[in-house]
Amino acid sequence: MTLNVGVIGTGNIGADHVRRLASQVSGAGVTAVFDIATERAAEIAEGVGAVAHGSWTALVDDLDVEAIVIASPGPLHAEQVLACIEAGKPVLCEKPLATTGEDSIKVMEAEVAFGRRLVQVGFMRRYDRAYRVVKGAIDDASIGEPLLAHMVHRNASVPHTFTSAMVMTDSVIHEIDTARWLFDQEVVATTVVAGRPSPQAVAGVRDPQLVLFELADGVVVDVEVFLNCQYGYDVRCEVVGSMGTVSMDNPSTNSLRRNGQRIESVPADWRVRFNTAYLDELQDWVDGLATGVVRGPSAWDGYAAAVVANCAVHALAEGARTKVTLVDRPSLYA
Repeated sequence: MTLNVGVIGTGNIGADHVRRLASQVSGAGVTAVFDIATERAAEIAEGVGAVAHGSWTALVDDLDVEAIVIASPGPLHAEQVLACIEAGKPVLCEKPLATTGEDSIKVMEAEVAFGRRLVQVGFMRRYDRAYRVVKGAIDDASIGEPLLAHMVHRNASVPHTFTSAMVMTDSVIHEIDTARWLFDQEVVATTVVAGRPSPQAVAGVRDPQLVLFELADGVVVDVEVFLNCQYGYDVRCEVVGSMGTVSMDNPSTNSLRRNGQRIESVPADWRVRFNTAYLDELQDWVDGLATGVVRGPSAWDGYAAAVVANCAVHALAEGARTKVTLVDRPSLYA
């Protein structure tokens, strides 16, 4: 059996997902696509033998589409996910699930009313093999009791449309979900400090920033986020435990030794660094749907991350520690 997938959004990540689903993911194929850039969508659809629809609603309503991947701009996600739930179609939604906690709650309420999980949120770092080693060391107590975590998130550059709020809602949201997943705890408070801005930062954007997350069990996570570091895409993580540490750096495929120097490559961007994680995420999603189960990050995970990200935006604006308050978790996500 082949799962017929429709893809909403054929920009960078959407086009990559179409390619993966059409040629790399076992048990899946691409039946339909949509993008507001109609010529691009038509070209991508032709390349995989799919239909290019004139609207995203037409794609959701297409009877040949059995499951949907949403890779459109974040502000559109909540409305599109709600339409997928109403149609009874499983959906893998790229982060964020929604740009506000209120819209995320609407998604959860609709899914709870439907009676079973349909929604998976695209927090692909959970599928990264290096992060899974860190997770394993925490879970099997190899480092004793986890106490602290240090994280780094650096981009070479970001578009000029980026804002200070998007530092949290589009970038640090990955660290938020990673921390929740690694420690199986919710974030209860956040503090943000933005010092001297880089001369390469987008005008008006506070970059770099230091973010502090306090977890429910007392673990503290600090994140350095620097979105215009210029030299590449650099993501790191170290967890400090009572008996040792476990760390993750950028995977290195080669190094050059010459003239007293050792030179190692750094991924150019997130597409290079997490390509395998995206593929593993899609394969797991398709494999789960073959048995009728959505088993990746849930709408609750999307909701919690959105709330924490917005609290971090508030913490930066107010220059003060901000408490995080979540609604009671529905039993569907227990």
